[in-house]
Amino acid sequence: MDNTTTAPKAKNAIWDFLFKRKAQNQEPPRGTIAEWTVTIVLLLFGTTTLVQAFVIPTGSMEDTLLIGDHLLVDKLAYAPGGPVSKYFLPYSPVNRGDIIVFRFPEDIRQTFVKRVIGVPGDRIRIENKQVYLNGVAIKEKYKYHKWAGYDSYRDNFPSEPNVRPNPGLMRMLENHIVNREIVVPQNAYFAMGDNRDSSLDSRYWGFVPRENIIGKPLIIYWSYETTTDRLAGSLISIEHIVDLATNFFTKTRWRRTFMLIHGEPVV
Repeated sequence: MDNTTTAPKAKNAIWDFLFKRKAQNQEPPRGTIAEWTVTIVLLLFGTTTLVQAFVIPTGSMEDTLLIGDHLLVDKLAYAPGGPVSKYFLPYSPVNRGDIIVFRFPEDIRQTFVKRVIGVPGDRIRIENKQVYLNGVAIKEKYKYHKWAGYDSYRDNFPSEPNVRPNPGLMRMLENHIVNREIVVPQNAYFAMGDNRDSSLDSRYWGFVPRENIIGKPLIIYWSYETTTDRLAGSLISIEHIVDLATNFFTKTRWRRTFMLIHGEPVV
């Protein structure tokens, strides 16, 4: 064995080791920084592109969704599939019975949650609170009637509005009634709340345009018993903050935590 090269190699190895140790003490761990950078980017991308958090502020979807339910919404569910992604991402069409999150057609700054009752081409009418889809009375196990009263427009639709019609409602009533039924046009959907007696839905403002649909709710990650007035507006009220601080454990609906949200077929 030639020993003339072994000692210098060992010496160089020692110096390399000491140099690296010194460099590590002086410089931040670049691998860790890169990992955290990627993690943060993915989290930001995921919470804006893949999923998004929403809170239910009204009782229009009771008892399926309650005031104070905090949801994660799948924003890719109805996205158009790309040439490759369509084979491994669960894209799906908007179906009857799906619960959807969408931008309110009359004010896209507001976000609504309703159930799809009619898809393009469907014929819809309501007689004495009973929904008829394409001429057939449908069974809706998810709907609730919490008010015994009668409303001539809401409970028999379409008919003469007893409310001040907005532009979307007027377009629907003027252009999409055939044989006393609403006919859903292309690229639009007819949506209603499960709490039929107290829901501001397509009966009052018209169709949901396809481009307004954000996604579908996936899961209730937290549910807190509160009131609409405390959740209204863009900012959380002081009363709600105080209530959270004092009643978090007693008013959290623990049984609804991590509850999955599923659509129901309209039949």
